[in-house]
Amino acid sequence: MKIFAFRVLSSRPPIVTMRAVTRLAALLALALTALVSPAAPSAAAFSAASAACVPDPATPKRQFRAMWISSVANIDWPSRTGLSVSAQQAEFRSWLDLAVQKRMNAVIVQVRPTADALWPSPYEPWSQWLTGTQGGDPGYDPLAFMVAEAHARNLEFHAWFNPYRVANHDDPSRLVASHPARKNPGWRFAYGGKLYYNPGIPTVRDFIEDAIMDAVTRYDVDGVHLDDYFYPYPVSGQTIPDSATFAQYGGGFSNVADWRRDNVNLLVRELDERIHAAKAHVAFGVSPFGIWRNASTDPLGSRTSGLQSYDSIYADSRRWVKQGWVDYLTPQLYWHIGHAAADYAVLTAWWSEVVRGTGVQLYAGQAAYRTGASGQDPAWQDPAELSDHLRVNRAHPEMLGDVYFSAKDVRADRLGGFSRVVADHYSRPALIPPRGTAGAPPAPTITSLTQGPGGTTVSWQGTGAASYAVYRGEAADPCLVTDARNLLGTTRGTSFTDPSSGQGTYHVSALSRTHQESGAFSVVVDGPSASSAWGTSAYSAQRHGADYRFAAPVAASDPAWFPAAVPATGSYRVEVWHPADPGYNSATPYIVSAAGGTRTVLLDQRTGGGQWRSLGTFTLNAGTYNVVGVSRWTSATGYVVADAVRVSASP
Repeated sequence: MKIFAFRVLSSRPPIVTMRAVTRLAALLALALTALVSPAAPSAAAFSAASAACVPDPATPKRQFRAMWISSVANIDWPSRTGLSVSAQQAEFRSWLDLAVQKRMNAVIVQVRPTADALWPSPYEPWSQWLTGTQGGDPGYDPLAFMVAEAHARNLEFHAWFNPYRVANHDDPSRLVASHPARKNPGWRFAYGGKLYYNPGIPTVRDFIEDAIMDAVTRYDVDGVHLDDYFYPYPVSGQTIPDSATFAQYGGGFSNVADWRRDNVNLLVRELDERIHAAKAHVAFGVSPFGIWRNASTDPLGSRTSGLQSYDSIYADSRRWVKQGWVDYLTPQLYWHIGHAAADYAVLTAWWSEVVRGTGVQLYAGQAAYRTGASGQDPAWQDPAELSDHLRVNRAHPEMLGDVYFSAKDVRADRLGGFSRVVADHYSRPALIPPRGTAGAPPAPTITSLTQGPGGTTVSWQGTGAASYAVYRGEAADPCLVTDARNLLGTTRGTSFTDPSSGQGTYHVSALSRTHQESGAFSVVVDGPSASSAWGTSAYSAQRHGADYRFAAPVAASDPAWFPAAVPATGSYRVEVWHPADPGYNSATPYIVSAAGGTRTVLLDQRTGGGQWRSLGTFTLNAGTYNVVGVSRWTSATGYVVADAVRVSASP
């Protein structure tokens, strides 16, 4: 007997506060692959079987996995200036293919590295890192291209903006003549050999926000991402030249430090408001320096002794979390486990406590660039160091993912360190953690299974979904959709080919733009359990899947049964699929194991084949049992056919 059971099922949408991070509770179902008694188990028994699942921490269902792709100074992309359009695009595709190969689900791409743009911005010039000349048109729209290519691979695209840096030199005459920082000299200052926009000028803040919002409103980005460069990092012997600005705009502040922090806070808060007003689904995140304050300075700080971003670059990242001004934070935790001044384990615990209960998601910024690199602490010569970071993360449920700096170091894979991360932690794909409180889309309906030389292709219909997740596992696995051990992958299309092929239960769930997963129910069972009196045929092109069963009428009880797992007692629509032929039976009995007793519906199988035909809506009990049968007991002549059954939750 060969049975392929199909069901669309997933986690219920979470009940959360604004931007709350909650693990979705899974609805589990057991798909039967052998003949069972028609008697339905109780709902309590079904729930007990579901509760038996213990998710494997090595295969989390939800985990943000990304790498930073830097454009400044051609760190990652483009590899050098002046490449042709085709060469630039080929390089970028290779980065995305690397992300897919490493089972990542997002990329964070620097699109505004030095007050310039990787798109045709009406506010700022083309980036010099594209053509070698600031203001030089690259001949295409890189941002449109990058977003489309990322989405074609179902990778989230987070556009990364450096807010204040104007140039990595301090000569304004080297800026293109049309550059706003050159046309408005009062907007900028030089410090430490570089040029910066002055964060204390309200007009400058408005301009920076407008430049960022141009990309948000015109392109289908999934996130807006700021790095750790706010006020410049301290340079020995130099003072930030903003005393005149403080005198003009610093009223109400007794010291310049509080005023500077307020300037940065205003940028973060206003961007958060503007981004979500324009596109509610776009995530806003910041990647701050890994230490907010040390406990020796502030009892709220971490047990560290390094540079304090609160005091040195005026980034009050803890407040951004507590005020809910960000959707996610990715602190740059670029130290090894056991570091004397900044222990990775200590900082992971501290940041986890900061975000706990706030609804702000936490991802760790990981120093892939340190692994196996010369001049680093000896700990980074251990190929297991980076992998051990993710093991530390498992102790903190608030830590929902990791971002690696940078793409070229992921590819370099020195010492095999990143390969070890993948082997130890990314053996399966993962869904991005859900953001916000939006509802889940309706569940899709599986429509067909096709077996070919490339594997098994599952197809479905769905509405209102941004993407879909596809699972396959053993019918009796209570963890079928609870963690990622059975997750095959995700797609923005409506079909998926499983190259491994094989018998089992396939599941397809729908995901919203903010990654809420559908919780409705629909199961397709392709092929019944039947006695040897039933033949098997693939003759008709109207069949569902690989084949169907057929038998001659007989005055005896010998039904072909379609088992299914019904998650809860309720109202369900029952549909059947069969090929049609003039020689088939005109009154084929379909038996539905409804609550309160079986119901029989007669169908004429001479016509209406090759499509789903409704038997009606029935109240079904919860449990795994024979839900629909095709009976041979009919007085009409011609073969009766048993091909496929679909059971769906009734709206």
